Amino acid sequence: MKRSMHRLKGGRMPSAIWIMGWVSLFTDLSGQMIMPILPLYMTTVLHLQVAEVGIVEGVGESVASLLKLYSGLLTDRLGKRKLFMGIGYGLSNLVKPFFAISGTWTQVLLIRFADRFGKGIRVSPRDALIADSASEEERGKAFGFRRAMDALGAALGPLCAFGVLAFAEGNYRLVFWLSAVPGGLAMILLVVFLKDRGSRSPRDRVIGGASRGVQRIGIRQWDRRFVMFTLVFSLFTAANFSDAFLALQAQQVGMKPALIPLAYFAFNLVSSVSSMPVGALSDRIGRRPVLITGLFLFAAIYFGFGMADTVAWIWILFVLYGLYYAFTDGIQKAYIADLVPEGRRGAAMGTFNACTGIAALPASIWAGFAWQTLGSAAAFGISAGVAALAALLILILKI
Repeated sequence: MKRSMHRLKGGRMPSAIWIMGWVSLFTDLSGQMIMPILPLYMTTVLHLQVAEVGIVEGVGESVASLLKLYSGLLTDRLGKRKLFMGIGYGLSNLVKPFFAISGTWTQVLLIRFADRFGKGIRVSPRDALIADSASEEERGKAFGFRRAMDALGAALGPLCAFGVLAFAEGNYRLVFWLSAVPGGLAMILLVVFLKDRGSRSPRDRVIGGASRGVQRIGIRQWDRRFVMFTLVFSLFTAANFSDAFLALQAQQVGMKPALIPLAYFAFNLVSSVSSMPVGALSDRIGRRPVLITGLFLFAAIYFGFGMADTVAWIWILFVLYGLYYAFTDGIQKAYIADLVPEGRRGAAMGTFNACTGIAALPASIWAGFAWQTLGSAAAFGISAGVAALAALLILILKI
């Protein structure tokens, strides 16, 4: 593993990180072919209310959150990163095309649940594998690379969806079926080429703190900074509702449905281009100032979405939204890896992912009801306020 770390310093990405980047690219290409149009499909084809969309998104993002914790615990104990990632990526990429034959909101909910169930299994082992494969001095760069590839796939997905919708006269179901192609490519890469480079011997895992006696469920076992960091980001996540609502706001302001995937393409492209440089920046100046900047940026963007009344502003806000992801998504995982020893990173990632995932459940649900009763400006305003509060807590508490 030391040898793979030195390759990162020399400018060449370790093979495990490189392959995981491409797996993330193809998986997100598949998922983001669907995500920009799924809320439109639910509201215009299935005739769901916004509150029902909120329930689907809230349950989809968090009902399997405990799996992120248990997969993190098990991957540390067994040292099997690839096994859990294979199960998780396989399930998600298998079920997503079945949106094409869904006819009710409960069917959409079940498919969305299975997709997020797979994500719950794979995320913690994936993050632990990346953390194990990079040195502390360039960990932000490694997570930034993974995030950049993830965002590039997420940018190409809406672009592909736009092309299909343009030439197939708004055929949502065809988009769902075609999403199986990049999903299949992701699985080939993972199964055939990825090696468990983060795995260590049972003796090493005991020394690293992943022994049967140490690996327990609960937050008391962790360092204070990790606990406080997890709690603050859980607070933020409870107010950070699904990106599906951005599509609904864009449509409400007047953006044509066929153009909404292009807005997602724009924000994911910006995120892809920015993630690796921002990750490298966090290696130089520290994770905290980068994360605080990202949270304040989120607050400004969501406040803007609530106030936007022209399509031009929607385009600008989508572009800026890509910067928010670059400043937070990979950086928070790199920071967690900084705070905990190597032998417990899977469990740490699982604990963080589980707590924030559970917090995500009420986010989209309350946002859907607030949207219907108070209007979209209120939903975006509440979320912006909580994001600003989270940034201040990190700054004041010196987490």
